[in-house]
Amino acid sequence: MAFVEDGNHTAVTEFILLGLTDDPVLRVVLFTIILCIYLVTVSGNLSTILLIRVSSQLHHPMYFFLSHLASVDIGISSSVTPNMLVNFLVEKNTISYLGCAIQLGSAAFFGSTESFILAVMAYDRFVAICNPLLYSTKMSSRVCIQLLVGSYIGGFLNASSFILSFFSFLFCGPNRVNHFFCDFTPLVELSCSDDSVLIVVDSFSAGSIIVITVFVIAISYAYILITILNMGSTEGRQKAFSTCTSHLTAVIVFYGTVTFIYVMPKSSYSTDQNKVLSVFYMVMIPMLNPLIYSFRNNEIKGALKRQFSKKTFS
Repeated sequence: MAFVEDGNHTAVTEFILLGLTDDPVLRVVLFTIILCIYLVTVSGNLSTILLIRVSSQLHHPMYFFLSHLASVDIGISSSVTPNMLVNFLVEKNTISYLGCAIQLGSAAFFGSTESFILAVMAYDRFVAICNPLLYSTKMSSRVCIQLLVGSYIGGFLNASSFILSFFSFLFCGPNRVNHFFCDFTPLVELSCSDDSVLIVVDSFSAGSIIVITVFVIAISYAYILITILNMGSTEGRQKAFSTCTSHLTAVIVFYGTVTFIYVMPKSSYSTDQNKVLSVFYMVMIPMLNPLIYSFRNNEIKGALKRQFSKKTFS
Protein backbone atom coordinates (compact mmCIF):
# COMPACT_ATOMS: atom_id res chain seq x y z
CA MET A 1 0.00 0.00 0.00
CA ALA A 2 1.54 3.31 -1.12
CA PHE A 3 -0.53 5.64 1.08
CA VAL A 4 -2.05 5.63 4.57
CA GLU A 5 -4.34 8.15 6.22
CA ASP A 6 -2.49 10.31 8.76
CA GLY A 7 -4.88 12.77 10.36
CA ASN A 8 -5.88 15.24 7.66
CA HIS A 9 -3.12 14.04 5.29
CA THR A 10 -2.38 11.00 3.17
CA ALA A 11 1.11 9.84 4.17
CA VAL A 12 3.34 8.14 1.60
CA THR A 13 4.58 4.67 2.63
CA GLU A 14 6.57 3.90 -0.53
CA PHE A 15 8.05 5.65 -3.54
CA ILE A 16 8.21 4.77 -7.22
CA LEU A 17 11.61 5.32 -8.83
CA LEU A 18 11.13 6.33 -12.47
CA GLY A 19 14.70 5.35 -13.39
CA LEU A 20 16.68 6.39 -16.44
CA THR A 21 14.41 5.42 -19.34
CA ASP A 22 11.12 3.77 -20.35
CA ASP A 23 12.50 2.36 -23.60
CA PRO A 24 12.52 -1.48 -23.18
CA VAL A 25 15.44 -2.00 -25.57
CA LEU A 26 17.53 0.73 -23.96
CA ARG A 27 16.74 -0.70 -20.52
CA VAL A 28 18.24 -4.06 -21.53
CA VAL A 29 21.34 -2.35 -22.95
CA LEU A 30 21.79 -0.18 -19.87
CA PHE A 31 21.22 -3.15 -17.55
CA THR A 32 24.03 -5.06 -19.26
CA ILE A 33 26.44 -2.12 -19.27
CA ILE A 34 25.81 -1.07 -15.66
CA LEU A 35 25.94 -4.67 -14.40
CA CYS A 36 29.38 -5.05 -16.01
CA ILE A 37 30.49 -1.71 -14.53
CA TYR A 38 29.29 -2.77 -11.07
CA LEU A 39 31.11 -6.10 -11.26
CA VAL A 40 34.32 -4.32 -12.33
CA THR A 41 33.83 -1.78 -9.52
CA VAL A 42 33.46 -4.38 -6.78
CA SER A 43 36.21 -6.69 -8.08
CA GLY A 44 38.60 -3.80 -8.84
CA ASN A 45 38.23 -2.15 -5.45
CA LEU A 46 38.35 -5.45 -3.56
CA SER A 47 41.52 -6.32 -5.48
CA THR A 48 43.02 -2.95 -4.48
CA ILE A 49 42.22 -3.58 -0.82
CA LEU A 50 43.64 -7.11 -0.96
CA LEU A 51 46.79 -6.01 -2.82
CA ILE A 52 47.52 -3.31 -0.23
CA ARG A 53 47.07 -5.79 2.62
CA VAL A 54 49.28 -8.54 1.18
CA SER A 55 52.05 -6.30 -0.24
CA SER A 56 54.45 -5.12 2.46
CA GLN A 57 55.78 -2.47 0.03
CA LEU A 58 52.36 -0.76 0.19
CA HIS A 59 52.12 -0.57 3.98
CA HIS A 60 52.36 3.23 3.98
CA PRO A 61 49.83 5.90 5.01
CA MET A 62 49.05 6.78 1.37
CA TYR A 63 47.92 3.22 0.62
CA PHE A 64 46.22 2.87 4.00
CA PHE A 65 43.96 5.74 2.94
CA LEU A 66 43.66 4.32 -0.58
CA SER A 67 42.32 1.03 0.80
CA HIS A 68 39.60 2.93 2.66
CA LEU A 69 38.87 4.99 -0.45
CA ALA A 70 38.32 1.68 -2.27
CA SER A 71 35.94 0.54 0.51
CA VAL A 72 33.99 3.79 0.26
CA ASP A 73 33.79 3.43 -3.53
CA ILE A 74 32.19 0.01 -3.10
CA GLY A 75 29.75 1.60 -0.64
CA ILE A 76 28.83 4.46 -3.00
CA SER A 77 28.15 2.14 -5.90
CA SER A 78 26.35 -0.48 -3.81
CA SER A 79 24.03 2.11 -2.28
CA VAL A 80 22.33 2.74 -5.64
CA THR A 81 23.46 0.30 -8.34
CA PRO A 82 21.67 -2.92 -7.25
CA ASN A 83 18.38 -1.05 -7.00
CA MET A 84 19.01 0.62 -10.36
CA LEU A 85 19.58 -2.79 -11.96
CA VAL A 86 16.26 -4.01 -10.55
CA ASN A 87 14.61 -0.93 -12.03
CA PHE A 88 15.64 -2.04 -15.52
CA LEU A 89 13.96 -5.44 -15.06
CA VAL A 90 10.60 -4.52 -13.54
CA GLU A 91 7.71 -2.48 -14.85
CA LYS A 92 7.36 -0.40 -11.68
CA ASN A 93 10.24 -0.15 -9.22
CA THR A 94 9.06 0.70 -5.73
CA ILE A 95 11.10 1.42 -2.64
CA SER A 96 9.74 1.66 0.89
CA TYR A 97 9.72 4.88 2.89
CA LEU A 98 12.43 3.53 5.20
CA GLY A 99 14.38 2.08 2.28
CA CYS A 100 14.37 5.48 0.61
CA ALA A 101 15.74 7.09 3.78
CA ILE A 102 18.49 4.47 4.01
CA GLN A 103 19.44 4.95 0.36
CA LEU A 104 19.57 8.74 0.73
CA GLY A 105 21.65 8.46 3.90
CA SER A 106 24.03 5.88 2.42
CA ALA A 107 24.69 8.00 -0.67
CA ALA A 108 25.29 11.10 1.49
CA PHE A 109 27.54 9.20 3.92
CA PHE A 110 29.79 7.53 1.36
CA GLY A 111 29.91 10.58 -0.93
CA SER A 112 30.96 12.99 1.82
CA THR A 113 33.38 10.45 3.35
CA GLU A 114 35.08 10.12 -0.04
CA SER A 115 35.54 13.91 -0.12
CA PHE A 116 37.23 13.86 3.29
CA ILE A 117 39.48 10.92 2.41
CA LEU A 118 40.60 12.62 -0.82
CA ALA A 119 41.48 15.71 1.23
CA VAL A 120 43.38 13.59 3.77
CA MET A 121 45.31 11.92 0.94
CA ALA A 122 46.24 15.37 -0.44
CA TYR A 123 47.54 16.36 3.01
CA ASP A 124 49.51 13.10 3.14
CA ARG A 125 51.20 13.93 -0.18
CA PHE A 126 51.91 17.48 1.07
CA VAL A 127 53.73 16.16 4.16
CA ALA A 128 55.60 13.49 2.17
CA ILE A 129 56.93 15.96 -0.43
CA CYS A 130 57.22 19.22 1.51
CA ASN A 131 58.30 17.83 4.92
CA PRO A 132 59.88 14.43 4.20
CA LEU A 133 62.07 14.45 7.33
CA LEU A 134 59.00 14.87 9.57
CA TYR A 135 56.79 12.47 7.59
CA SER A 136 57.04 9.51 9.98
CA THR A 137 56.09 11.78 12.89
CA LYS A 138 53.34 13.80 11.25
CA MET A 139 51.78 10.76 9.58
CA SER A 140 52.21 8.21 12.35
CA SER A 141 49.76 5.32 12.69
CA ARG A 142 47.89 7.20 15.40
CA VAL A 143 47.54 10.33 13.26
CA CYS A 144 46.40 8.28 10.25
CA ILE A 145 43.69 6.57 12.30
CA GLN A 146 42.56 9.91 13.72
CA LEU A 147 42.31 11.43 10.25
CA LEU A 148 40.39 8.42 8.98
CA VAL A 149 38.00 8.37 11.94
CA GLY A 150 37.45 12.11 11.43
CA SER A 151 36.56 11.45 7.78
CA TYR A 152 33.97 8.85 8.73
CA ILE A 153 32.53 11.06 11.46
CA GLY A 154 32.23 13.94 8.98
CA GLY A 155 30.42 11.64 6.55
CA PHE A 156 28.11 10.39 9.32
CA LEU A 157 27.19 13.92 10.42
CA ASN A 158 26.39 14.96 6.86
CA ALA A 159 24.30 11.82 6.28
CA SER A 160 22.48 12.39 9.58
CA SER A 161 21.52 15.89 8.44
CA PHE A 162 19.93 14.52 5.26
CA ILE A 163 18.16 11.63 7.01
CA LEU A 164 16.69 13.93 9.69
CA SER A 165 15.47 16.27 6.96
CA PHE A 166 13.90 13.35 5.09
CA PHE A 167 11.94 12.25 8.16
CA SER A 168 10.84 15.87 8.67
CA PHE A 169 9.41 16.08 5.15
CA LEU A 170 5.66 15.62 4.76
CA PHE A 171 4.79 13.52 1.70
CA CYS A 172 1.05 13.74 1.23
CA GLY A 173 0.55 13.32 -2.51
CA PRO A 174 2.77 12.26 -5.43
CA ASN A 175 5.25 9.49 -4.73
CA ARG A 176 6.96 9.19 -8.13
CA VAL A 177 10.66 10.08 -7.76
CA ASN A 178 12.04 11.32 -11.07
CA HIS A 179 15.42 9.66 -10.58
CA PHE A 180 17.03 6.23 -10.36
CA PHE A 181 17.59 6.57 -6.60
CA CYS A 182 16.25 8.57 -3.66
CA ASP A 183 18.24 11.75 -4.25
CA PHE A 184 17.58 14.81 -2.12
CA THR A 185 16.39 17.26 -4.80
CA PRO A 186 13.61 15.13 -6.35
CA LEU A 187 12.41 14.23 -2.83
CA VAL A 188 12.18 17.92 -1.95
CA GLU A 189 10.03 18.43 -5.05
CA LEU A 190 7.57 15.79 -3.77
CA SER A 191 7.32 17.23 -0.26
CA CYS A 192 4.17 19.24 0.51
CA SER A 193 5.53 20.93 3.65
CA ASP A 194 7.60 24.09 4.03
CA ASP A 195 11.14 22.72 3.88
CA SER A 196 13.06 25.94 3.21
CA VAL A 197 15.00 25.82 6.51
CA LEU A 198 15.89 22.15 6.08
CA ILE A 199 17.02 22.74 2.51
CA VAL A 200 19.30 25.57 3.63
CA VAL A 201 20.77 23.44 6.44
CA ASP A 202 21.45 20.47 4.17
CA SER A 203 22.82 22.67 1.39
CA PHE A 204 25.12 24.34 3.92
CA SER A 205 26.25 20.94 5.24
CA ALA A 206 27.08 19.54 1.78
CA GLY A 207 28.48 22.86 0.55
CA SER A 208 30.75 23.22 3.58
CA ILE A 209 32.23 19.78 2.97
CA ILE A 210 32.97 20.63 -0.66
CA VAL A 211 34.51 24.01 0.22
CA ILE A 212 36.62 22.69 3.12
CA THR A 213 37.95 19.64 1.28
CA VAL A 214 38.65 21.57 -1.94
CA PHE A 215 40.48 24.22 0.11
CA VAL A 216 42.66 21.57 1.81
CA ILE A 217 43.42 19.91 -1.54
CA ALA A 218 44.16 23.22 -3.30
CA ILE A 219 46.48 24.49 -0.55
CA SER A 220 48.26 21.12 -0.32
CA TYR A 221 48.91 20.98 -4.05
CA ALA A 222 49.95 24.64 -4.19
CA TYR A 223 52.74 23.90 -1.68
CA ILE A 224 53.55 20.63 -3.46
CA LEU A 225 53.91 22.46 -6.80
CA ILE A 226 56.17 25.12 -5.26
CA THR A 227 58.34 22.45 -3.64
CA ILE A 228 58.63 20.43 -6.86
CA LEU A 229 59.55 23.51 -8.92
CA ASN A 230 62.29 24.36 -6.41
CA MET A 231 63.87 20.91 -6.68
CA GLY A 232 67.26 20.96 -8.38
CA SER A 233 67.05 17.43 -9.77
CA THR A 234 64.83 16.66 -12.76
CA GLU A 235 64.63 13.05 -11.63
CA GLY A 236 63.50 14.21 -8.19
CA ARG A 237 60.78 16.36 -9.73
CA GLN A 238 59.49 13.48 -11.85
CA LYS A 239 59.48 11.09 -8.90
CA ALA A 240 57.67 13.57 -6.65
CA PHE A 241 55.13 14.42 -9.32
CA SER A 242 54.50 10.75 -10.19
CA THR A 243 53.35 10.06 -6.62
CA CYS A 244 50.65 12.74 -7.00
CA THR A 245 49.30 12.19 -10.53
CA SER A 246 46.94 9.30 -9.70
CA HIS A 247 45.44 11.11 -6.70
CA LEU A 248 45.18 14.39 -8.60
CA THR A 249 43.42 12.62 -11.49
CA ALA A 250 40.91 11.05 -9.06
CA VAL A 251 40.32 14.47 -7.43
CA ILE A 252 39.66 16.21 -10.77
CA VAL A 253 37.23 13.51 -11.91
CA PHE A 254 35.37 13.46 -8.57
CA TYR A 255 35.08 17.18 -7.92
CA GLY A 256 34.45 18.01 -11.57
CA THR A 257 31.32 15.87 -11.48
CA VAL A 258 30.24 17.03 -8.01
CA THR A 259 30.51 20.67 -9.15
CA PHE A 260 28.12 20.09 -12.02
CA ILE A 261 25.60 18.21 -9.85
CA TYR A 262 25.54 20.29 -6.68
CA VAL A 263 27.09 23.68 -7.46
CA MET A 264 25.89 24.61 -10.96
CA PRO A 265 22.50 26.42 -11.07
CA LYS A 266 19.65 23.93 -11.53
CA SER A 267 18.23 26.00 -14.39
CA SER A 268 21.39 25.45 -16.43
CA TYR A 269 20.75 21.75 -17.04
CA SER A 270 17.75 19.43 -17.26
CA THR A 271 16.67 16.57 -15.00
CA ASP A 272 17.86 14.05 -17.60
CA GLN A 273 21.32 15.65 -17.65
CA ASN A 274 21.38 15.52 -13.86
CA LYS A 275 20.57 11.79 -14.01
CA VAL A 276 23.45 11.17 -16.42
CA LEU A 277 25.86 13.11 -14.18
CA SER A 278 24.60 11.18 -11.17
CA VAL A 279 25.27 7.90 -12.97
CA PHE A 280 28.85 9.07 -13.60
CA TYR A 281 29.25 10.17 -9.96
CA MET A 282 27.61 7.15 -8.30
CA VAL A 283 28.48 4.36 -10.75
CA MET A 284 31.41 5.32 -13.01
CA ILE A 285 33.80 7.06 -10.59
CA PRO A 286 33.90 4.12 -8.13
CA MET A 287 34.98 1.95 -11.07
CA LEU A 288 37.52 4.48 -12.38
CA ASN A 289 39.45 5.03 -9.14
CA PRO A 290 41.10 1.56 -8.94
CA LEU A 291 41.86 1.76 -12.68
CA ILE A 292 43.44 5.21 -12.26
CA TYR A 293 45.69 4.00 -9.44
CA SER A 294 46.52 0.75 -11.26
CA PHE A 295 47.69 2.47 -14.43
CA ARG A 296 49.20 5.70 -13.06
CA ASN A 297 50.87 4.62 -9.81
CA ASN A 298 54.25 2.91 -10.22
CA GLU A 299 54.22 1.33 -6.74
CA ILE A 300 50.80 -0.24 -7.35
CA LYS A 301 51.97 -1.55 -10.74
CA GLY A 302 55.16 -2.89 -9.15
CA ALA A 303 53.21 -4.64 -6.39
CA LEU A 304 50.87 -6.18 -8.96
CA LYS A 305 53.83 -7.53 -10.96
CA ARG A 306 55.42 -9.00 -7.83
CA GLN A 307 52.18 -10.73 -6.83
CA PHE A 308 51.71 -12.16 -10.33
CA SER A 309 55.31 -13.37 -10.30
CA LYS A 310 54.77 -15.14 -6.97
CA LYS A 311 51.64 -16.83 -8.31
CA THR A 312 53.40 -17.84 -11.52
CA PHE A 313 56.46 -19.39 -9.91
CA SER A 314 54.83 -20.82 -6.79
